[in-house]
Amino acid sequence: MSQTAQILSQLPGDVLERLRSTDKLWQALRQEPTTVPLVVKESKEPLGCVDWDVVICGGTLGIAIAAALQRRGWRVALIERGILRGRDQEWNISRKELDVFLELELLSPSELEQAIASEYNPGRVSFFQGQDLWIRDVLNIGVDPVFLLDTLKSKFLDAGGQLLEKTAFESAIIHPDGVRINLELEENKLDSGTVKPQQLLNNPKSKIQNPKSLNTRLLIDAMGHFSPIVKQARQGQKPEGVCLVVGSCAQGFPKNDTGDLIVSFTAIQNQCQYFWEAFPARDGRTTYLFTYLDANPQRPSLEFLFEEYLRLLPDYQGVELSKLEFKRVLFGFFPSYKQSPIKMPWSRILPVGDSSGGQSPVSFGGFGSMVRNLERLTQGIDDALKGDFLSRNALKQLQPYQPNIAVTWMFQRAMSVGIEQQLKPNQINQLLTGVFQSMADLGDDVLHPFLQDVVQFSGLSKTLLLTSLTKPGLVIPVIPHVGLTTLLEWMVHYINLGIYSGLYPVGQLMKEPSKTLPPITQYYYYRWLEAWRYGSGGDY
Repeated sequence: MSQTAQILSQLPGDVLERLRSTDKLWQALRQEPTTVPLVVKESKEPLGCVDWDVVICGGTLGIAIAAALQRRGWRVALIERGILRGRDQEWNISRKELDVFLELELLSPSELEQAIASEYNPGRVSFFQGQDLWIRDVLNIGVDPVFLLDTLKSKFLDAGGQLLEKTAFESAIIHPDGVRINLELEENKLDSGTVKPQQLLNNPKSKIQNPKSLNTRLLIDAMGHFSPIVKQARQGQKPEGVCLVVGSCAQGFPKNDTGDLIVSFTAIQNQCQYFWEAFPARDGRTTYLFTYLDANPQRPSLEFLFEEYLRLLPDYQGVELSKLEFKRVLFGFFPSYKQSPIKMPWSRILPVGDSSGGQSPVSFGGFGSMVRNLERLTQGIDDALKGDFLSRNALKQLQPYQPNIAVTWMFQRAMSVGIEQQLKPNQINQLLTGVFQSMADLGDDVLHPFLQDVVQFSGLSKTLLLTSLTKPGLVIPVIPHVGLTTLLEWMVHYINLGIYSGLYPVGQLMKEPSKTLPPITQYYYYRWLEAWRYGSGGDY
């Protein structure tokens, strides 16, 4: 029996079976062709009666937007396939990013402090055979998802929102005046696949009885990377990048109050460069192993990567596996697409969070991206609903192209190895050591935003110039590594990053005069201004 099977079989909840089920999904993603669902259709007939302004599908990240919109007086319904509850594994973020919950009045100061489960300093950045860099106050907060989601859920319901738990999205029909969403009641399925006609909600305040469909002005897709709506929109497209992640929270480690933001201590293995993350958690120490790759059929399974995690963990943390008491494990794969955020081919549907693909391809969690964009999305959706600007083109402005995210595609490519590619064993580590050392030399104003997935033109330009001048031997091999096409694409995004950085301050000067413009023109102007701000890293 492998170490993975031995350890996971001892944990409650059929963890080993869940790992293997997830592996089947990862295997299916690597195969061709993929099945394209047909869950969204269009009708030219008016819907007539619309009961909701917004229906949000997917509660884990959707609850934040649901609560924010409900507080603004919109009629919001939220559907969740299971029970809306946060996972036990903490979400890492920087403290200042959490201020949005106060600004939108979703949490009180005391509730925000209670949501913070752990905090540590400093965090380490280190690559094999390179020097350690120590950084303070970056991604050093561990948020308790259980408390956070429970609190947001209560705020949402108290404000009059409607929550349908154990309810799955089945299909949608887009009409000229709204969307009909057909539902599948998960908890009431019989063996024949029929549904028992009974009350669905655990929420005693619910006004919805026996829901089989909902009529809404706007459907927000927060169902994540594997949303059936997104699968249909992407038409079976394979992701250009994938991040595989495995990890655990365990007790028994030597006392260590510091964290690791990104660390590697091995050369390339199995056509992968392994990276690690670690931080103190409320009930132990959390450690992750992750790697960037493509969806080639020859790529390793999650179970293989977990075996690698257990093989290398003792060296990484200086502890024998036999000394550890595993509390829980984590595993998953996170696809990313160059054509992101995705552009929906329909009106009245808006993807958010992981569904939109708007996060950086070097990130493997959507919580930080959702929090960073929560205020922007809330205001934009509010404006769209007020003006009834729900066409395909109008909603596309709410998930705009952001060059500061697009430029990170080359970073992802530079941190991965092609399945047939031959690189020097320590090439990626040496490159990252040089780049991060240059950023550290340039100061926290350059290094800190980058570590939080906020790339800015000035910081990136200074880093590239300094690294090229002081370490040309590290930069030149990047060209054949990433390929000329990737480099040329990156140049376009880099130039756009500079343009957006110039447009944003100019656009701000026109903010007051723009208030005299017609409502639809104002709507587009404010969306362009937000695109320039976020697309240049001006939101940092």
